[in-house]
Amino acid sequence: MPHSLVLNLLPQSPIYPQFLTGRHFHALFLTLVSSVDPALGEYLHNSSADKAFTLSPLQIQRRPKPHQHSLQFSHQQPIPAGTPCWWRVSLLDDSLFSKLTPLWLNLNPEHPWHLGSANLYITSIQGTAQSTQPWANVCTYPELYEQASESDRTINLTFSTPTAFRQGQYDTTLPTRECVFNSLLSRWNKYSGIELSQIAIETIFPSFVNIHTDILADSRSKFIGILGEVNYRILGEVEPMQIKQINALADFALYAGVGRKTTMGMGMVRRL
Repeated sequence: MPHSLVLNLLPQSPIYPQFLTGRHFHALFLTLVSSVDPALGEYLHNSSADKAFTLSPLQIQRRPKPHQHSLQFSHQQPIPAGTPCWWRVSLLDDSLFSKLTPLWLNLNPEHPWHLGSANLYITSIQGTAQSTQPWANVCTYPELYEQASESDRTINLTFSTPTAFRQGQYDTTLPTRECVFNSLLSRWNKYSGIELSQIAIETIFPSFVNIHTDILADSRSKFIGILGEVNYRILGEVEPMQIKQINALADFALYAGVGRKTTMGMGMVRRL
């Protein structure tokens, strides 16, 4: 069962920009895991395989602007103490969620967690769909599949943090149907227990594209990815079952993300 959890945070001291990077969010998540299961935290730290979680960059709680779907992925100024923030963690594997259940159930809002030199309190967790928070949701894999439309041929995806895909030894930023839907398919088949084998990717065509590239740089590396929206259409004679499978993958994007560095805040995608 994939979970998309939004953790509401309150910093007790300023969070400086050098600690607002993907590797610091990754380290914070492993600290949370290790607090309830040290062996699991060590395993996730050492594993180089595709991991069963994704993370977002830290977001300052603001009133969302209409039609603005991108998230803040870099900070030039410190986040002041007392600024309400949120952070999305998605879990793709049932066993991972169940092992972390003690963390969610025994959350102490007065226990500080550390992001660099800053202390953070986790004040609450949202785990179900919210009208004011589109990144929180939960759904079993069978429900995701059963609820997927057999007739909807339009898929509008928003790329909310920089997204890039690995091709051979190099990255590409172009969200081709193969890059996007093969990324979703591999994660679906790995975690869902419902294998999809005959996806009609050749029937998917971009019909509207509004994207641009952006650069995310820290002291170690530079990451170039795309942001924006792509509308894909399913064209031609396609079996309803094949349309259903493509729609299931598109709905799964909220939880899985696409492309590279999804455990460090990149590749956050959802269907509009």
